[in-house]
Amino acid sequence: MKGPSPRIAVFPGSFDPFTLGHEHIARQALPLFDHLIIAIGVNTTKSRFLFTPQQRKEMIAEVFTDTPQVSVKTFQGLTVEFCRQHHARFIIRGVRNALDWDYEQEIALANRQLAPDIRTIFLAPDAEVGHIRSTIVREIAAAGGNITPFVPHPVALQLKNMTKKTKNTGK
Repeated sequence: MKGPSPRIAVFPGSFDPFTLGHEHIARQALPLFDHLIIAIGVNTTKSRFLFTPQQRKEMIAEVFTDTPQVSVKTFQGLTVEFCRQHHARFIIRGVRNALDWDYEQEIALANRQLAPDIRTIFLAPDAEVGHIRSTIVREIAAAGGNITPFVPHPVALQLKNMTKKTKNTGK
């Protein structure tokens, strides 16, 4: 007799950089699933990235070294196709406000039309991290501000190193 299939979810995003808000959403999802794949996708609407996909993958993996049910992968193409390839039936999305809801709901409905067997689950962050956006973190880092309240430690170290290099080279 075959046992139940594992509940696998995909938490997709560009994660440039991965923030405490992203970590919070991922950790909220953990009790709901047997395995969570944090999937770093190539976003065709974004032309510039702070970190390469490999750098992001390494930083996120370091954040979750204590969590064996989390894996970090990169992908190109449709999220629902990535889900199918990894036997995931759920997509996790964080929703901070009404603007996020409108945007994410449209994507969820399109995904449902493409893959009716894959469901999107929306999770809201706690107030302490609900305001954090990768864009704001990049701006604070570029201005030499303190990013430690916004990102996990491994990401903060990489951002600080990047800022030092930029200051030293003048780029």
